[in-house]
Amino acid sequence: MSTDVSTGRPADSSAAPPGDLVDEAEGIDEAEGIADAGRAERTSGPADARDGASRPRAAVHVASGHRLGAAHPRQEGPTDLRLVPPALAAWATAALLLDAPAGWSVGIVVGALVLGCVVLRRAGRGRAGQGRGRRAEYEPTGSAGYGRRGCVGRPPVAVAALLLCVAAAAASAALHGADLRRGPVPGAAREYATVTAEVEVTADPRLTAPRVRGDGAVPPTVLVEADVRRVAEADGTGVGTRTPVLLLVDVADERGAEGDRPSRAGPAAARWLRLLPTTLLRVTARSEPPRTTGDRVAAVLRVRDGRAGPEVVAGPSAAQRLAGRLRAGLREATDGLPADARALLPGLVVGDTSRITPELEEAFKETDLAHTLAVSGANFTIVLALLLGPPGLAQRSERRGVAPRLGLSLRTTALLGGVLALGFVVVCRPDPSVLRAAACGSVALLALATGRRRSLLPALATAVLLLVLYDPWLSRSYGFLLSVLATGALLTLAPRWSAGLRRRGVPPRLAEALAAAGAAQAVCAPV
Repeated sequence: MSTDVSTGRPADSSAAPPGDLVDEAEGIDEAEGIADAGRAERTSGPADARDGASRPRAAVHVASGHRLGAAHPRQEGPTDLRLVPPALAAWATAALLLDAPAGWSVGIVVGALVLGCVVLRRAGRGRAGQGRGRRAEYEPTGSAGYGRRGCVGRPPVAVAALLLCVAAAAASAALHGADLRRGPVPGAAREYATVTAEVEVTADPRLTAPRVRGDGAVPPTVLVEADVRRVAEADGTGVGTRTPVLLLVDVADERGAEGDRPSRAGPAAARWLRLLPTTLLRVTARSEPPRTTGDRVAAVLRVRDGRAGPEVVAGPSAAQRLAGRLRAGLREATDGLPADARALLPGLVVGDTSRITPELEEAFKETDLAHTLAVSGANFTIVLALLLGPPGLAQRSERRGVAPRLGLSLRTTALLGGVLALGFVVVCRPDPSVLRAAACGSVALLALATGRRRSLLPALATAVLLLVLYDPWLSRSYGFLLSVLATGALLTLAPRWSAGLRRRGVPPRLAEALAAAGAAQAVCAPV
């Protein structure tokens, strides 16, 4: 039988003397009594509370707006801003370096990488020099086990992460900006040469209204954003390239000088306006440099004889054909509505503005309602709500929506939500606000699949960082800027303003609506 060296008693508790067992039992009873007393004190409150004095309610219950408090109280910790500086640094770097010389971009990439490696190396040496003796000085506080010294070494890592994001943004901006300068198209545009090229449509065509310039009338024109994929040389050979251009197609017909919008319902304009993204065309056009710099346009191609219709080399992809059928079906479903409603409904639902007249669009701009025609997070939230139900119940057993009715697990639900996000981008087109909404939703779905806590502000920062690295031209888009500012205001300012309104007696739903509208307008108005 083994014995305890310190006491000389048997190590097996079953062999302990009866007296020791009695003393041990009394100690356990005493400890349980102290714990019960503590629980009773926490439940009943101090003496003055038992005498009738009421304790102040927790803030989470006061802000709920209910007499009995919040049914599922959730007390938020400090706002997690760790991803905000890298996202802002990448955003600023991409915006500045898109049209910068290649040497500047290479220098910034190399410099940021070197500095980041130096910071990480020095941080590693500092942690190694502390030794185990320093670890003993840590003072754990709370269930997380982090004390006042628990954050030692984090600032250098944060600085290194920021520098690496700057390097990645500089490299991405340099590669995308080079598309405007390489290939035969920019040189031909500087010489105003006529080129024959194969172009791939990248966005929905749109029609401009006839207007007067000087002493002449400018005919209606179809604008098509596209990428030049192949340019025909004089000897008949082709040169492959990838250069973003803007096609200006003249679709005026014999009635062009008489009617208000003679070509809108004409066959020439209709054929061009029916083109879907990813369609490959062959055009012969006169090239010229863009009038303004800083945009994603390397050259302007003017197609003078657009009345013959587009020459299609290859049709759109299967996904775009499906999206085109869905959008066409929505337009057909609104044929019985009045003219303005028939034009507005597809735009509000899926961003289809093909029926919106220039006059109606100008009226929306004059009344500061043009943002309602842009698809944003509200549209995507409705789509996800059908699948997940209310977001607050998404990770609980009482979750709602279609997914629990079909017996889908959280991971399968998140995967299906990712497919919906991809379809949302394809159907509504990859506009800046659509990409931001889909990226934020995808980050939230990833948190749902992994069982992690959803934190919306880090999700917004992650979405901004990933989108700017994927497409640096978003860093110069006012639509993207307004979308990010409005979302950030809804996540930071709106909850505080809503709580302040509720404390002043405003009904909860009205307070949330007023706070959301006021916060978004406050940050977007200066832009």
